[in-house]
Amino acid sequence: MAAQRRSADTDPTPDDLPSCSSLTTKELQQNWQAVKREQRPVRLLFEIPSTRIVEQTLSKHVLYEIVVMRSGSFESHRVSVERRYSDFCHLHHRLVEEFEEELEEVLLPRKLLTGNFCPESISERRRALQDYLARLYATRCVRHSPLFASFFTEQEQRRAHGLLRAGQFRPALEQLRTVLDIQEKLLPWQQPTMTVSTLAGLAVCHRDLDEPEQAFAAAQRALPPVRRYGLRRYRAALLELLVDEGYRLGRPVAQLQEELTTLRDAERGEASPRSLKELLIREFI
Repeated sequence: MAAQRRSADTDPTPDDLPSCSSLTTKELQQNWQAVKREQRPVRLLFEIPSTRIVEQTLSKHVLYEIVVMRSGSFESHRVSVERRYSDFCHLHHRLVEEFEEELEEVLLPRKLLTGNFCPESISERRRALQDYLARLYATRCVRHSPLFASFFTEQEQRRAHGLLRAGQFRPALEQLRTVLDIQEKLLPWQQPTMTVSTLAGLAVCHRDLDEPEQAFAAAQRALPPVRRYGLRRYRAALLELLVDEGYRLGRPVAQLQEELTTLRDAERGEASPRSLKELLIREFI
């Protein structure tokens, strides 16, 4: 676990190698290379492989597909989102407000006044936006900024919560899975609580789709960071869902029930506790 938590910019040391005096020089070199391969820093790559033109009654615009990938690993399931040029503009404006000096040389591809929809212009801008994302990611303060992460997830989160509020749990699940896939890729540079609301949303959707195993698993993943970082608004609601679904599944829930009872006793006299679904719906109103 300690090796996994090593800084992304730190190389392995000889202490990481197997301690065996009988190893030959060649074997030591091979082991050294193996350790370095295992601890190679994980980086993110951003690819914009395709675009599409969306025509509406009074306007049309280009959507750029953004694929988020981890370097040095094969991913059979590609996760992607679509964004307009105006979304990039909004991101850039917010980032410059916060990191003006650091982004002095990171320029957003300019807005085109004519020829926006010709194939050559779209292709050129697609490559320029891909390079722009790479340069943002290479800027440390941006890489660690919640603004950068929200660019890839906020629209899908809002869509998912709207679907959840409307009782459309299956399509909400699809949106939340996309969000979680991207958040897990961004997590090494973001707050460890970033995935909590997404996992809670998955738990609610699975529960209301009568999928207790998946609901329990999602809530179980969300609870540790909630406990560790003191997210009180989620803790009791997650425990309540875990106790209910745990009973259905025949899981041991005595400790969870005790923890929930202690929390409820401490909250006595405060506002009426909200369910997990109510908390999630309020988050994006």
